[in-house]
Amino acid sequence: QVQLVESGGGLVQAGGSLRLSCTASGNILHINHMGWYRQAPGEQRELVASITGDDTTNYALTTNYADSVKGRFTISRDGAKNTIALLMNSLKPEDTAVYYCNANVLQIGVISSGDYWGQGTQVTVAS
Repeated sequence: QVQLVESGGGLVQAGGSLRLSCTASGNILHINHMGWYRQAPGEQRELVASITGDDTTNYALTTNYADSVKGRFTISRDGAKNTIALLMNSLKPEDTAVYYCNANVLQIGVISSGDYWGQGTQVTVAS
């Protein structure tokens, strides 16, 4: 099995910053990509940022961001530690949501990869 553990959520004033972290552990052969999603009350879960590749291989890192966070959020990955981070600057009240870590993982002894999710961490931005 694969576990994703998130940390770093909390309450911050508008304009402030937060840093989220997520570490994947368990029966991992290779992580294809990881990312952050968020879900606000009454809304669908949406992609915030994703990253493919890592800094321990020759695969180039590729990042993707939602238009609403471009220029404010930065996703990074430590491949050796199966960890990603999301640095969120210039936070706005509309960024308030539960943030979920996601990883597409190929497990040892399993033919195909699968998606795994963290338990979510609350981010609240006060105006």
